[in-house]
Amino acid sequence: MALYKQWQNSETSKAAIWKIEEPESFFTEQTGLISDKKFETRRLEHLAGRFLLKYILPNFQLNKIQVSPLGKPFVAEEKIFFSISHSFPFVGVTIDTAKETGIDVQTLEPKILRLQHKFLSPIEQEICGNDSALITLAWAAKEAAFKKYGLGAVDFIKHMPITQMDINDREAELTMEFAREIPSTIIHLQGGLETDFAWSVTR
Repeated sequence: MALYKQWQNSETSKAAIWKIEEPESFFTEQTGLISDKKFETRRLEHLAGRFLLKYILPNFQLNKIQVSPLGKPFVAEEKIFFSISHSFPFVGVTIDTAKETGIDVQTLEPKILRLQHKFLSPIEQEICGNDSALITLAWAAKEAAFKKYGLGAVDFIKHMPITQMDINDREAELTMEFAREIPSTIIHLQGGLETDFAWSVTR
């Protein structure tokens, strides 16, 4: 078992992060599912995400998961909202019984330094201070918000400016203005910096 982290995100939501160390057969046996993904890593991520949903909510009916035309997974006719993210070997999930939710995990890669201008404004780049871990955290926060709303066609700089990022002992609290729709919405996110990856989840 490789549960990395599990926590209560709010009164109605919980989240968990798993480090994949098991063979594909483990997740197939635990979920009763077979992934049709072409590559083994993708199959592991797909199955591990479903496994983790059921791990933190045992009565979760995996066979009822559908995917919207914009790629957002959902369960029809049930008041349960969830989000899945994977960046091998890490998988994160969050489940909320009251509102839409989003989570993202991103392994730390030095190359993100030269890509930051594609998703961070000059002000956001200044907030991150050219620190690859903070840049990755900012990227994870924007991905989590993107997954929460599932609207597609979002400009990560124009529509999702991060206005505040507070780090305390590698735990983070972030504030973002989601301006994809009018009026804009203020989003609060939780996040963290781990040794190998960063993560963020909507409040």
